[in-house]
Amino acid sequence: MVKDHYLIICCGGVGYQVYAPSKFLHSAVSAEIAGEELEAHIYTHVREDKLELYGFAQEQDLALFQLVLTVSGVGPKTALAIVDGGADQLITAVQEANLSFFTAVPRVGKKLAQKIVIELKSKLGSLKELNLATLSPKRQDVYDALLGLGFADGEINLALEKVDVDNLDLAEAIKQALKIAGGKKI
Repeated sequence: MVKDHYLIICCGGVGYQVYAPSKFLHSAVSAEIAGEELEAHIYTHVREDKLELYGFAQEQDLALFQLVLTVSGVGPKTALAIVDGGADQLITAVQEANLSFFTAVPRVGKKLAQKIVIELKSKLGSLKELNLATLSPKRQDVYDALLGLGFADGEINLALEKVDVDNLDLAEAIKQALKIAGGKKI
């Protein structure tokens, strides 16, 4: 039986509440309608006061979930939300140090996103180094403006590298960054 964010899996007359990624929940609805059996790879999370089950359709999804859980500060519900974005997207986000992928997840801020990338890139590989330096207020304003316009993290960082933001007024810096991020020459 499928509920909002979890399944009730019946086994031997006992129902178990199993949290699962949204894709798996959708496939479970289809299986339930068709009267088919469902196979799940289960992770059991034990704490002093509770026992929770997390289910995945594929064994590699479970392995990726467990890998994300190795990052200190990431609990099972946050790890589930991160893995829910898809294995390919998660791996690409780590390899490209795309912090916005992680900060889009509730309860994940910039520092935790950086920590996730740093700890997982050695296990998943890295395509570029992560810039841990904080942005100046003016650079942050340009970054936020481009992000608000829908540009990707990589495009914005490339534009910030090429524009002399600190020696321009904010409007001109945004204008030049827009041209670069949009693929036009200044």
